[in-house]
Amino acid sequence: MARKVMIACALTGAADTPGKNPAVPVTPKQIAESGIEAAKAGAAIVHIHVRDPKTTGPSMELAHYKEVMDRIRDSGVDVVINLTTGAGARFVPGSNDPMVPDPKSTLRTAAERVRHVVELKPEICSIDMGSINMGNYVFVNTVPQIEEIAIAIRECGVTPEIEVFEPGHIVLSNRLIKTGHFKSPPLFQICLGVTWGAPATPESMKFMRDLLPADATWFTFGCAAQQFPMVAQAMLYGGHVRVGLEDNLYLSRGKLAPSNAALVEKAATIIDAMGEELATAAEARAMLGLRKAA
Repeated sequence: MARKVMIACALTGAADTPGKNPAVPVTPKQIAESGIEAAKAGAAIVHIHVRDPKTTGPSMELAHYKEVMDRIRDSGVDVVINLTTGAGARFVPGSNDPMVPDPKSTLRTAAERVRHVVELKPEICSIDMGSINMGNYVFVNTVPQIEEIAIAIRECGVTPEIEVFEPGHIVLSNRLIKTGHFKSPPLFQICLGVTWGAPATPESMKFMRDLLPADATWFTFGCAAQQFPMVAQAMLYGGHVRVGLEDNLYLSRGKLAPSNAALVEKAATIIDAMGEELATAAEARAMLGLRKAA
């Protein structure tokens, strides 16, 4: 029998990409509309960051998250909503004094990073499981910060998507499952091809998959040119997939993706060609044990 495969679509991210592809949504209205289109194209889940409409840079504004969620829910399109808690973790040391953060740093407290999740209660939210060099800055997630965010997520009844960028992050995740910070069965996102993280290769995917708890449900993505090869590889290894303009700006070599929906459609074609079937949002909720958000 064909396996039901969930597609998650990461709509916009926080990187400096709107100038590189005009399809990257920026305003809450654009992000919501892009999510609605992605859901119609076959995404069961949409992963949401928000941006400052004036600067196009990353934002943590609660009102932007609320507007995106309200617009998606009011559309009548059924899709699982997943909010990020990754914003507020960037550190760039000052050029004159490394103890003084460069203005590009965005460090915030754990409480600030999870506030929108506690307030809005989406079905899922991401939680990043460790620090890592990410391009030319440090993505900072200390163990006490992770534990504080995990407790807040658990107490407000939201399901954590445990994001892991290298194998050590899974080792920490498994410990936090044992300590009760995360409930079982857990939901993981294996992030591949992020600059200076685990490479987007079949070997990386298999090694990280094999470190997961036996009862885990897992998604994976590859960045840039490896987005669609990793979709195909995940079908062979029994995972679910994430695509979207957060991770990749191109539909094919030299051709910018015209929308998130186009990336979802291409992933759906690969999944179908490999004999599997797309899961709907309702099926995703059943598979992940989610409550439907109000």
